[in-house]
Amino acid sequence: MTLNVRNIVGSLFLLIMLASLIRFWPLGGEVSYGPGVLAPDEPVQENISNAPMFMHNDYFITPLATFEASARVLSRKNYSWGRESDLSPVDFALGWGRMSDEAVYNQIQIRQNHRFYYWRARQFPIPRREIEISSANMHMIPANRSVERAMKRVRKGDLVNFSGKLVRAESADGWHWVSSLTRTDTGNGACELVFVEKFEIVDVRI
Repeated sequence: MTLNVRNIVGSLFLLIMLASLIRFWPLGGEVSYGPGVLAPDEPVQENISNAPMFMHNDYFITPLATFEASARVLSRKNYSWGRESDLSPVDFALGWGRMSDEAVYNQIQIRQNHRFYYWRARQFPIPRREIEISSANMHMIPANRSVERAMKRVRKGDLVNFSGKLVRAESADGWHWVSSLTRTDTGNGACELVFVEKFEIVDVRI
């Protein structure tokens, strides 16, 4: 039997690419619980200093704050390109307060691209500033396989609870990525970089 090495290598490459694409491919559909605020409280953060650095996926991670949140998933975006995806293969646009009410966020056009979260509305269902400070794009770094598997199942509309650290990530060549430490900022640098240690999807019908 004659083997075509070029075809074998090509097939292996396609399998690797497919695996990277489906690693964080979400389940289909969208979750709806009807109108109502499901996550009334804003995320809880406590800044920390002099926390020891540790290694994760060949990057140096420095914790900046403890972080805990219960929020509604307004959108999700998977990433398999760029060095950021080595750490964070998925971003969640999350909402709390009245931004966790689907009667509110369904009146807002929401999308994610290039690690940003964009929104617009023909008429504001709630004040503009409330939308800005009650929602955020978060770069999620799964701490382990269990967290990674849970994140993979997330769909738009899910209510999620998670905790971990807001962090600074850097590499030996000087590249770095730093989390925002406030929910009141917007624009470049306003996203949270979250090292997620615990993660769960909450079914409020139970």
